[in-house]
Amino acid sequence: METVELKDKNHLNRDRILCDLLSILNDISSDWERGFSDTIGAETRLIADLALESIQLVQLAAAIEKRFQRQGLPFQKLFLSDDYDVNDLKISDLVEFLYTHLNTTQPGQK
Repeated sequence: METVELKDKNHLNRDRILCDLLSILNDISSDWERGFSDTIGAETRLIADLALESIQLVQLAAAIEKRFQRQGLPFQKLFLSDDYDVNDLKISDLVEFLYTHLNTTQPGQK
Protein backbone atom coordinates (compact mmCIF):
# COMPACT_ATOMS: atom_id res chain seq x y z
CA MET A 1 0.00 0.00 0.00
CA GLU A 2 1.36 3.40 -1.00
CA THR A 3 1.95 6.05 1.66
CA VAL A 4 1.47 9.76 1.26
CA GLU A 5 4.44 12.01 2.03
CA LEU A 6 3.30 14.66 4.50
CA LYS A 7 6.05 17.27 4.46
CA ASP A 8 3.55 20.11 4.13
CA LYS A 9 0.31 19.34 5.94
CA ASN A 10 -1.58 22.02 4.02
CA HIS A 11 -1.09 20.36 0.65
CA LEU A 12 -3.70 17.68 1.37
CA ASN A 13 -6.88 18.93 -0.26
CA ARG A 14 -10.25 17.18 -0.20
CA ASP A 15 -9.88 15.79 -3.73
CA ARG A 16 -6.55 14.16 -2.90
CA ILE A 17 -7.95 12.72 0.32
CA LEU A 18 -11.02 11.37 -1.52
CA CYS A 19 -8.86 9.78 -4.21
CA ASP A 20 -6.60 8.14 -1.62
CA LEU A 21 -9.57 7.03 0.47
CA LEU A 22 -11.29 5.41 -2.52
CA SER A 23 -8.03 3.64 -3.34
CA ILE A 24 -7.78 2.37 0.25
CA LEU A 25 -11.39 1.15 0.20
CA ASN A 26 -10.92 -0.63 -3.11
CA ASP A 27 -7.68 -2.24 -1.88
CA ILE A 28 -9.01 -3.54 1.40
CA SER A 29 -12.59 -4.28 0.34
CA SER A 30 -11.48 -7.01 -2.03
CA ASP A 31 -11.31 -9.29 1.04
CA TRP A 32 -14.78 -8.31 2.26
CA GLU A 33 -17.97 -9.98 1.26
CA ARG A 34 -20.29 -7.16 0.31
CA GLY A 35 -23.44 -6.98 -1.68
CA PHE A 36 -22.76 -3.46 -2.96
CA SER A 37 -22.46 -3.57 -6.72
CA ASP A 38 -22.31 0.18 -7.49
CA THR A 39 -19.14 2.18 -7.82
CA ILE A 40 -17.85 3.40 -4.48
CA GLY A 41 -17.92 7.21 -4.39
CA ALA A 42 -18.21 10.23 -2.11
CA GLU A 43 -21.91 9.63 -1.42
CA THR A 44 -21.52 5.94 -0.60
CA ARG A 45 -22.46 5.20 3.01
CA LEU A 46 -19.91 3.11 4.90
CA ILE A 47 -22.37 1.06 6.91
CA ALA A 48 -25.74 1.33 5.16
CA ASP A 49 -24.34 0.77 1.64
CA LEU A 50 -21.08 -1.13 2.12
CA ALA A 51 -22.35 -3.02 5.19
CA LEU A 52 -19.07 -2.50 7.02
CA GLU A 53 -18.87 -4.14 10.41
CA SER A 54 -16.87 -2.87 13.37
CA ILE A 55 -13.78 -4.97 12.55
CA GLN A 56 -13.80 -3.60 9.01
CA LEU A 57 -14.02 -0.03 10.34
CA VAL A 58 -10.95 -0.80 12.46
CA GLN A 59 -9.15 -2.17 9.38
CA LEU A 60 -10.15 0.93 7.43
CA ALA A 61 -8.89 3.24 10.17
CA ALA A 62 -5.56 1.37 10.35
CA ALA A 63 -5.16 1.53 6.57
CA ILE A 64 -5.89 5.27 6.58
CA GLU A 65 -3.33 5.91 9.34
CA LYS A 66 -0.75 3.89 7.43
CA ARG A 67 -1.42 5.62 4.09
CA PHE A 68 -1.25 9.11 5.57
CA GLN A 69 1.52 8.27 8.05
CA ARG A 70 -0.54 9.67 10.90
CA GLN A 71 -1.20 7.67 14.06
CA GLY A 72 -3.83 8.37 16.69
CA LEU A 73 -6.50 9.99 14.55
CA PRO A 74 -9.67 10.31 16.70
CA PHE A 75 -11.86 7.93 14.70
CA GLN A 76 -13.98 7.31 17.79
CA LYS A 77 -15.37 10.85 17.38
CA LEU A 78 -16.53 9.91 13.90
CA PHE A 79 -17.70 6.33 14.39
CA LEU A 80 -19.21 6.71 17.88
CA SER A 81 -21.04 10.02 17.62
CA ASP A 82 -24.38 10.86 19.21
CA ASP A 83 -24.77 13.78 16.79
CA TYR A 84 -25.86 11.66 13.80
CA ASP A 85 -26.76 8.12 12.80
CA VAL A 86 -23.46 6.38 12.06
CA ASN A 87 -25.30 4.15 9.56
CA ASP A 88 -25.63 7.20 7.32
CA LEU A 89 -21.93 8.15 7.51
CA LYS A 90 -20.78 8.82 3.95
CA ILE A 91 -17.33 8.66 2.46
CA SER A 92 -17.59 12.44 2.01
CA ASP A 93 -18.04 12.75 5.80
CA LEU A 94 -14.87 10.71 6.29
CA VAL A 95 -13.07 12.95 3.78
CA GLU A 96 -14.11 16.04 5.75
CA PHE A 97 -12.98 14.42 9.01
CA LEU A 98 -9.60 13.53 7.47
CA TYR A 99 -9.22 16.96 5.89
CA THR A 100 -9.66 18.55 9.30
CA HIS A 101 -7.39 16.17 11.21
CA LEU A 102 -4.65 15.63 8.62
CA ASN A 103 -4.21 19.35 8.11
CA THR A 104 -3.84 20.00 11.83
CA THR A 105 -0.40 19.78 13.40
CA GLN A 106 -0.06 17.01 15.95
CA PRO A 107 1.61 17.77 19.29
CA GLY A 108 5.37 17.40 18.87
CA GLN A 109 5.30 18.26 15.14
CA LYS A 110 6.45 21.46 13.55
